[in-house]
Amino acid sequence: MFPHSEQVKQIRDANPKESRVELVSMSDPYTKLKTGDQGTVNFVDDAGTIFVNWDSGSTLAVVYGADVIKHIRG
Repeated sequence: MFPHSEQVKQIRDANPKESRVELVSMSDPYTKLKTGDQGTVNFVDDAGTIFVNWDSGSTLAVVYGADVIKHIRG
């Protein structure tokens, strides 16, 4: 289920540090994050996981293939 290196590169290119994102859906049943929450990308690891500093204070990562975010301005 891990993305190959070219997919990770694409994920990194699409999610640069400091870009703003909005949560569309998350598979974690225990998170307090909800659809519409916004945050700032911190980094993307070698598995394609996007680490986000959410405006709510959460630092829960976005998992490749399981969670969905969209980019927003500002």
